[in-house]
Amino acid sequence: MFDPNQATTGDSMPIIRQYLRIAMRWRYVILGVAATCLVLGLIATLLMTPKYTATSTIEISRESSQVTNFQGVERETSIADQEFYQTQYGLLRSRTLAERVANQLRLIDDRAFFERFGVNQDDPAFREINGRYAAAGRATRQRIAGEVLLKYVGIAPTRLSRLVEINFTSPDAEFSARVANVWAENFIQTNLERKVQATSYGRNLLQRELGQAKERLDESQRQLVGYAEQQRIINLPSQGSGDNKTAERSIVADELAALSATLSQATADRIQAESRFREGGRSGASSEALRNQAINNLRQRRAELAAEYQRLMVQFEPEYPQARALKSQIDQLDRSIAREEGRVSGSVEADYRQAADRENALRDRVEKLKSSYLDVRRRSIQYNIYQQEVDTNRALYDGLLQRFKEIGVAGGVGVNNIAIVDTADVPQVPSSPRLLINLVVSLLTGLVLGAAIAFALEQMDEAIADPGEVQRRLGLPLLGSVPKVKDVEPREALLDRKSDLVDAYLAIQTSLGFTTEHGVPRSLAVTSTRPAEGKSTTALAIATMLARVQRRVILIDGDMRSPSIHHLGGVGHDHGLSNFLAGEDNIDALTFQMRDLGFTAMSAGPIPPNAAELLTGNRLQILIERLLDHYDHVVIDSPPVMGLADAPLIASRVEGVVYAVESHGIRSSLVKTALQRLLAANAHILGGVLTKFEARKAHYGYGYEYGYGYGREKADANR
Repeated sequence: MFDPNQATTGDSMPIIRQYLRIAMRWRYVILGVAATCLVLGLIATLLMTPKYTATSTIEISRESSQVTNFQGVERETSIADQEFYQTQYGLLRSRTLAERVANQLRLIDDRAFFERFGVNQDDPAFREINGRYAAAGRATRQRIAGEVLLKYVGIAPTRLSRLVEINFTSPDAEFSARVANVWAENFIQTNLERKVQATSYGRNLLQRELGQAKERLDESQRQLVGYAEQQRIINLPSQGSGDNKTAERSIVADELAALSATLSQATADRIQAESRFREGGRSGASSEALRNQAINNLRQRRAELAAEYQRLMVQFEPEYPQARALKSQIDQLDRSIAREEGRVSGSVEADYRQAADRENALRDRVEKLKSSYLDVRRRSIQYNIYQQEVDTNRALYDGLLQRFKEIGVAGGVGVNNIAIVDTADVPQVPSSPRLLINLVVSLLTGLVLGAAIAFALEQMDEAIADPGEVQRRLGLPLLGSVPKVKDVEPREALLDRKSDLVDAYLAIQTSLGFTTEHGVPRSLAVTSTRPAEGKSTTALAIATMLARVQRRVILIDGDMRSPSIHHLGGVGHDHGLSNFLAGEDNIDALTFQMRDLGFTAMSAGPIPPNAAELLTGNRLQILIERLLDHYDHVVIDSPPVMGLADAPLIASRVEGVVYAVESHGIRSSLVKTALQRLLAANAHILGGVLTKFEARKAHYGYGYEYGYGYGREKADANR
């Protein structure tokens, strides 16, 4: 059953199939536009002026080769930083570089240059004096020349490399090569100039900073010396050099350190002397005496005399003269030994006393120096602050001075990081126009333009093109499609059981069998939006197909304004539907037989003044009920819907309505309006039949002819 909510403006099919459908339908439009663009592209290519492109190649290194280890003023970034290369590409396209090239090639005063590139010379800057451009407009001409060069120059970096191609295109091959080479040379020169300018700026800046640092250093030194003189702070100069260099030393600290070391030594000497002194007093014979050579010699002589004396005592008496002489010598040696030991003991004591006195004197001096040192430390707090300021200013000054010297050396080296790899040769073959490429572009443009036009036409076209659109556009169930027959009458085609028309209506009959629970509706009307859409042929064919399956069928010509069924039966319309509606009850007198097609028919009858008035009563309902008592099916050829009230009145009386839609013959918006009128009359629309369908004009152009004529083709093959 028809549901208006099912009608959609878009297709439910895949998008690719939609595009293919549009392309197939409007293929001649697309091909025509493409062919037109192809011809226009060919003509335009042949009329174009040949242009030549010259290319020079340069290498831009990320870091320049350094002759010295000194770095430039500008901060060096990592190799992965692409900002550097993007900056270089931008500099290659700079207006300043273009004007510099124009100036070097003397293009500013070259009339042929401006004429070659079609520059409008109405500007006052191109005013001529004695056949030459005036000097007053030189700046303007230079700007215009730079803009012209920039328009035709191309910068093409080579991917994943440091190479950059400089392309220039012009009608003159030699001129293109000159511009490309001069462009590369001037880019290298400007790069060097920028480095020199950057170094010069850095030197000037550092020179100013160096002067200010020198003034701060001198001021801090004067402040330090003045404070030291005022506070009587005397420091010795620093010692050593480089990393081993020590800070200034206070003279009091040096003296205290020296006396502390001397006091330590004096204390050690006093302890040693005291030890010798105490040792000699305890043992009676000090170790000094034992180590004395004279005492040891005396003791050795006494031992020898004592041994001799003891030998004499074995034989003689002590009074023996010789023995008495030996005894006298021994006593004399004992007195000498005692004297020497006393002298040694006195010397040790004197040394001890002297060492103790020296130690005490040194200790007193050290204590005084400690007091002086602490006083100097108290007075040196501000001195150290001034000293730190001096050291800081000196370090800053030395660093700036070293950097200033390095920049001076680096600025004098002048190493460049850009080099010419290949110079531009004079091109021998034009770079444009390229016939093949232009034709391909023209063809593609034509196809795109043709596709756009086809899409626009498709959006504006409301005709029902193929059976699938009956459901998509109208929301109407498709009962079937009927091919357009040529050079044969519909009746003759129906009599030929192998014709395409018979096959199509057999399919429609089959579809009607599924529209109700009891199969094909017993009463149905066939209508259309407007006349000549094939509704009468459809009604005739449905009646014929039902009759061929042994059904009793009657076909009623319901179009009382323009009757047509009586022509098919070869009778007049003097008696028919209008007579019954007017009150005549003899139905048999109003019908006639169509024996070749196998069913009964009723003509429209005499044309009434107003057919709608006859249909408003219940006579049509009575007729249908009486006919259904004798026939299995009642088929009514209804008048068209638009502009008439007849079709809605008939549709409301029958069990269902078959709606005929002419392929490529009517706008879908009109069909929707007509369907809405039928729905307003409570009509039951069974479905739609697409009439006069031509598969070659369909959106796809294939698939719809399957089944039509296969019996005929087989018969033709058997002939």
